[in-house]
Amino acid sequence: MASRTSLRIGLTGGIGSGKSSVAAVLGLRGATIIDTDAIARQLSQPGGAAMAEIREVFGEAVVDFTGGLDRHRMRGLAFSDPDAKRRLELILHPRIGVEAERQARAAGAAVCVFDVPLLVESPWWRAKVDRVLVVDCPEQTQVARVTARQGWSIQVAQSVIAQQATRSARRACADAVIFNNGISLDELEAEVLSLWQLWTNPAP
Repeated sequence: MASRTSLRIGLTGGIGSGKSSVAAVLGLRGATIIDTDAIARQLSQPGGAAMAEIREVFGEAVVDFTGGLDRHRMRGLAFSDPDAKRRLELILHPRIGVEAERQARAAGAAVCVFDVPLLVESPWWRAKVDRVLVVDCPEQTQVARVTARQGWSIQVAQSVIAQQATRSARRACADAVIFNNGISLDELEAEVLSLWQLWTNPAP
């Protein structure tokens, strides 16, 4: 089993903040990126490790014709019923944590980046990383990006944002914040690389 990576970065930000772009830059610098959303999708795909319990707890109404999670129906249920959201998290989050840890140890990389949308909401995740990097932008920018990218209505986008931690709560937990609004991809990359240099090559 590989030893613990020397630097663990928790990357987080609201939907539409540009977190994936930051992760891509870090990946190009050699960091191992562990995408917890991707792990959640694997767990809830047909035959996924979480599907039996999801079916048992929520019934066939949230299972699509392939045998995987019907994400549209589950999203609607979670938004309308906080208890349903909590029950789904109780199923997924422990499994996500185990798989993320497995991937990190298997990679054995000098820098491991955990891409965790709900990092601020989870004391467990905060304790597992050495630094927290928050990607931030105004809510109106989030809404514009999400509606363009996902094809969601403004109301759905706003509902998703409302379910997440506030911008101020995320910034309060951050070791560094990248404000991704009104800057070019080159400028964003330069900010990420500056932070990479600071965290991976600290001054003696």
